[in-house]
Amino acid sequence: MEEFSTFVTHLECSETGKHYPADQLHGLSDAGKPLLVRYDLDGLGKAVTTQDLKARLPELWRYREFLPVRHSQNVVRLGELMTPLLPATKIQREYQCGEILIKDEGRLPTGSFKARGLTMAVSMAKELGVRVMAMPTNGNAGAALAAYCSRADIETYVFCPEDTPAVNVEEIAFQGAKTFLANGFINDCGRIVGEGKDAVGWFDVSTLKEPYRIEGKKTMGLELAEQLDWEVPDVILYPTGGGTGLIGMWKAFNELEAIGWIGSKRPRMVAVQAEGCAPVVKAYDEGTKHADPWPDAHTIAAGIRVPAAIGDFLILEAVRDSGGFAVAVSDEAIREAHQYCARTEGVLLCPEGAATLAALRQELGTGRIKADEKVVLFNCATGLKYPMPADPRRIDLGEAIDYDFILSD
Repeated sequence: MEEFSTFVTHLECSETGKHYPADQLHGLSDAGKPLLVRYDLDGLGKAVTTQDLKARLPELWRYREFLPVRHSQNVVRLGELMTPLLPATKIQREYQCGEILIKDEGRLPTGSFKARGLTMAVSMAKELGVRVMAMPTNGNAGAALAAYCSRADIETYVFCPEDTPAVNVEEIAFQGAKTFLANGFINDCGRIVGEGKDAVGWFDVSTLKEPYRIEGKKTMGLELAEQLDWEVPDVILYPTGGGTGLIGMWKAFNELEAIGWIGSKRPRMVAVQAEGCAPVVKAYDEGTKHADPWPDAHTIAAGIRVPAAIGDFLILEAVRDSGGFAVAVSDEAIREAHQYCARTEGVLLCPEGAATLAALRQELGTGRIKADEKVVLFNCATGLKYPMPADPRRIDLGEAIDYDFILSD
């Protein structure tokens, strides 16, 4: 494996701007806020061109100059290939709107976009000598952490709310993590991880409590821009819990403009939440910088059931600066969109991805999304991990086949 040219200069507190040295292990800043990785963008822009990318493998690591790993031997890979942009032409005709594209992140290792953040976090943990990692999860992030840590020979502890989908819990445990269920929400599990740092000695890899998951998720923005020939869509609808991907994509677009690969146009970033857990939507509507914790959080879309996000102000900043908005949809609308997309386009969304389709339909109706805008929906995981309602009809092979019955509705 070839050595990387890397351009990290320092880390920066997202709240105060205070600088922290690179190549050292960090969690949150002294202000208790997420740290952002900063680069020598002038040097980066001179070191690589869009033409250079064409000769590289179609994978996440093609963007290595934009990433923090300095030594290629520390990269922990499971095959992070570029994910497709699927045109939803039938839905487009039905909705009588502009181009709809589905970015299907379910094709990544462990079946979700969490692989992007965790391949980076675990690679950097390996580079910085971490031997034990822990996180709270609603499912997919824990599965990705377990897989990448097993690959890297790093011990893993994962804490899930007790109603986390069973397939996720089983996947986490099967891939080698010490797995625990707790009778609370993801923020309650996060408290276990945070309070256990001193007692157990693990590194806390909770959402935005280390600097590198953002950098992995940032590749969604880099990849999307490349797939659109270094243009950006008019609107991105993103299922938002902790918001790492939305924050990361916004960071990617800013870095791409700084090196001259895209212009000043930005997508309008739309944070999609569920009506049963919509702290970012409430804060957006009220014009506040931070979101209050959401009481009694509930939704069928477990991945966006995050009552309190430490990066709330970064989510809201990206949404507002882009001219976007935050929106909540009902569980009923999520269910309808889930089945509609499967039966219309043949794309099996996860519930969180279905929430973005439900939001698109809702906001085309309100006019907040215009009928001529190009829209990208993010499907964050394979729908195969989630329960699907089924109503198969039985055939008795001991009797004559009744084809009228087969053809009946």
